[in-house]
Amino acid sequence: MEKEQKKTTTRLSKAEIERKKTLARSLYLSGMDITDIAEQIAISRVSVSHWAGDGGWKEARAAKNITRPELVNKLLRTIDNLIDSVNKSEDPTLIGSLADKLSKLSSTIEKLDKKANVIDAIEVFMAFNRWIQDQACYDPDITPELIKAINKYQNKFLMEKVSNPSSL
Repeated sequence: MEKEQKKTTTRLSKAEIERKKTLARSLYLSGMDITDIAEQIAISRVSVSHWAGDGGWKEARAAKNITRPELVNKLLRTIDNLIDSVNKSEDPTLIGSLADKLSKLSSTIEKLDKKANVIDAIEVFMAFNRWIQDQACYDPDITPELIKAINKYQNKFLMEKVSNPSSL
């Protein structure tokens, strides 16, 4: 079956492959696994896997699936667990290092609470992508090429912000 799908891929036009790639990315970001995506769009699992790896889909999906409040809550739980474990151990060296760890964690929480960051941009882009895909059903001006261009520039923006987070 995979060989058959691979042959089909070579007969597709570049535009059709790009359309399928864009659709595959959307399906992946929505939580579908690579095997199911490959079956749905009739492209080999290996090709979809390469697209996902080359395009950073795994990282985008991970970032999409965690919100700032969830990050803050995880950090607060980490602080709580850290304090509990240090208190239970009664080890003076652990108690001495607790202040430094708490300071770093609280600084991270403060940054998350006060400042827009890449995660905010990803959340907005994902909401926009869902909206534009819904609109594409009704608006003929929203083509796969337009969606691809939007995704391209969103990814460029995010990569730039990851490289220089203070510019967000």
